[in-house]
Amino acid sequence: MPLHVPAAPAAATRSVLAALASANATRGTRTPPAIRTAAGALRPELPLPVHVLTGVAGAQVTPRTSPTGWRFLLRGTGAAVGTADAMLTADGWTFSHFGEGPYVASTEKALRRASALSGAFQPRLLSVPELYMLTLWLHSGSEQQGEEAALDGADLLIPLAPAPPGIAADRPHRADALLPLLSRRLVPAPLLTTPA
Repeated sequence: MPLHVPAAPAAATRSVLAALASANATRGTRTPPAIRTAAGALRPELPLPVHVLTGVAGAQVTPRTSPTGWRFLLRGTGAAVGTADAMLTADGWTFSHFGEGPYVASTEKALRRASALSGAFQPRLLSVPELYMLTLWLHSGSEQQGEEAALDGADLLIPLAPAPPGIAADRPHRADALLPLLSRRLVPAPLLTTPA
């Protein structure tokens, strides 16, 4: 599929650009080292709306997603070195934080893989906090990026590396096949009791 990277809200993009222009934000002690030591100017690219998946473990509950913000890959002269997140507050879009780590390269890899697939999908990031898991969500619905959306069984999920044990990273899974696996991983194992 030709990847149509969505346009982030203009105010979200401006908040990230302002953070990148601020020496306090980019050189602060809480700034990830990959961003603090990056050579040259960093530019935000490939904005993706971030959604959180909840209700995975509930037997009678349909999993829900809710938008939480936008994530931009930060690129210098070569590969992406980090991320910048913007979130919606009562006062509008604001810069949230910089990030780094294995999800940066894995996001780029998943986007390349998604661009080779057939079909029309909207790329998003889907976080499953209970499993410390992040996936590239290829949504087949018609909602606008950044709006609340239902996870459709035909949607594709590409778990980013590192994925939880037993879940294949960097490869597309249909949502209706992956969700039951996630649900089973979240159900606590029964306690073993010894007979009296």
